[in-house]
Formats: sequence, C-alpha cells, structure tokens
Amino acid sequence: MNEIASNEKNEMLNVADPQLSAFIIYHTSFINFIKNEKRFSVNTVISYSNDLFQFITFVENQFSSTQPTNRLTDQPTNRLNINITNLNHTYIRAWIVHLMEEKLTARSINRKLSCLKTFFKFLLKREIITINPMLKVTSPKIAKRLPVTVTETKMENLLENIDWGDDFEAIRDKTIVDILYNTGLRRSELVNLKISQIDFSRNRIKVIGKGNKERIIPFGKKLAEMIQKFISCEPLALSNELQTIEETSDSKLKVQSSKLFDLTTQQMYNVVKKRLAMVTTQEKRSPHVLRHSFATHLSENGADLNAIKELLGHSNLSATQIYIHNSAEKLKKAYQQAHPKGEMKIGS
Repeated sequence: MNEIASNEKNEMLNVADPQLSAFIIYHTSFINFIKNEKRFSVNTVISYSNDLFQFITFVENQFSSTQPTNRLTDQPTNRLNINITNLNHTYIRAWIVHLMEEKLTARSINRKLSCLKTFFKFLLKREIITINPMLKVTSPKIAKRLPVTVTETKMENLLENIDWGDDFEAIRDKTIVDILYNTGLRRSELVNLKISQIDFSRNRIKVIGKGNKERIIPFGKKLAEMIQKFISCEPLALSNELQTIEETSDSKLKVQSSKLFDLTTQQMYNVVKKRLAMVTTQEKRSPHVLRHSFATHLSENGADLNAIKELLGHSNLSATQIYIHNSAEKLKKAYQQAHPKGEMKIGS
C-alpha cells in the first residue's frame, strides 16, 4: 500500500468523535475519491452517496438492535454502528432480495450494486477490509432491451421536409434536434456546450463527456449552417457568463464564452419530446432516443463499431454492441417478412 493510501487509512480510522461511526468517515472519504480522483459526474456521485446510505441503513435495520434512522424524517443518522470490516456477501444478498421485493428493476438493482463494487474496491485498496464481499454476489440478469429509436425515414422527414417555422423558438428547437441526431450528444453534454467548443473551420465539436473525458465529433455542412443560423438569429438567449462578442468574416455574431442553449436539462427534454411528436406517436421521445437513433443508423449504414464507440464516448465496446443487435433484429424481421424461407411473408 502506498504512502498516500496509508495516510488515508489512518485518517479514516482515527475517528475524533466516538458518536460518529466509522462508516460516515469511510463514506465521506469514498465520495471525495470518486468526485475528485475518479471524476464521476455530479449525478453519479449523488446516486452513489444515496445508495451507500440505503444499504447501510438496511443492514442496520435488519441485522442490528440499534435504530439508525430518525423516526420523524426517516433519514439516516450519524450513529450507524455496523462494523464495515465484518460485512459479508450475505448482507448484500439480503439487500438484493429486499430491493426485488420493493419492485425495483434488475437494471436499477445492478446500478446500486455497481456502487457497492466501487466502494468495497476502494476499502480493499486501502486495506480497510481484507476480503471483497462482492466477489460472492451475483448481479440480477437484465433482460435484453433494444434501444428505442426513430426510423431514418422519419428523421429525414422531420429535418428535411416538415416546415418548423422561422421564429426564434422554431429555429432553436430544430437546431437542438439536428445536433442531437447528427452528433449523438448526451442531453447534459448539449446543455453545457459552449459556442467556443464548436470549430466551424473544421466542422467539429469538442465535447466534455462523462468523467470529464474529451472527445471530438465531426458534423456536416448542413448542420454547421443550422447552428450558425441559430447563433445569428434574434432574440439570442445569452448566458450570464457572456464576456466577449466578436464578429466573424460573414458578419454573423459569434458569442465565444456563452452556452449555445440557455436551457435546463428538463427544458431540453420537453423540446425534443414535443418536436418528435411531429413524426412519431411512440411513447419514448427523449434526447436519448435521438442518441440511440444516431448510433443505430450509423450501424445500419455500415459504420465501424469502434468508430461508433468513440463518437458516443463509451469506455468499452460492450456498451456499443447493443446497436449491432438492434440492426441485426431489424434485418431478421425484414428477412422473415420478405424471404421465401422466412417464418412470415408479406400478405400472409
């Protein structure tokens, strides 16, 4: 164990307030680790913090004679007395059963278990524990669920044929949908995108994604024209962070330090949901549906899987392979409907 980890261990074990459990110290140190060193997103940090408290509170309630929750607020108190070093896989399995009884999906349960895996690895590396209890825990199987998309034909109709109008809101909304579909950006990435991150000379966007990972996404001439049209239109909703405005060669204003869109994540979701309803009645009409559509249509048109992975900002190929399955399912359906040896034939 290195010197830094040793110092962290000593700090975590040296609990000044005897009424404050060691778990609180471990929890605080772990949250600081994933926030500052691993650079997890704000939402992930909050989720992991909540998951840890949910788990330890469950263990206290089920296996301890103490009452760790405030009866008035139902919130965990600082007097959590479970000894972390004594936790084993049976506690975790019991929690999984409890979550299943609460009707949580396998996907939600696995997300919580991902938190525990990271937490116990953190403790193991710092020699707070000697055995990782997650090694004997099997995650619930997740039923294969293909991503929901909008067809290529419908997206072409939406962006090329339908009249959106020429007012500011229409131009803004079309620019949002156009960017999401043509770049595969996450909603949070687009909400935080600054104009200075868009390189119009090379037609590419520099994106800061999950874990502060940077990636470069190219885009076409039509999208470049759409973005520039939005930037130059009035009224332009500028960020409070606006610092400088410079004039480009074609006399359009380019606001270098402001966000491209002055919208919250919820407002952007509402824009996409409203505009996709122009071409589809499907229930799911979110920014992530456009991200799925972007990747699926690339796959269907022969794009390399590794290229799609890089464009989406995935850390490994396993997350990207779902788009191959999506394309394969569509091919299978087309075969079944049209091929003489298929199980289904058109008109049958």
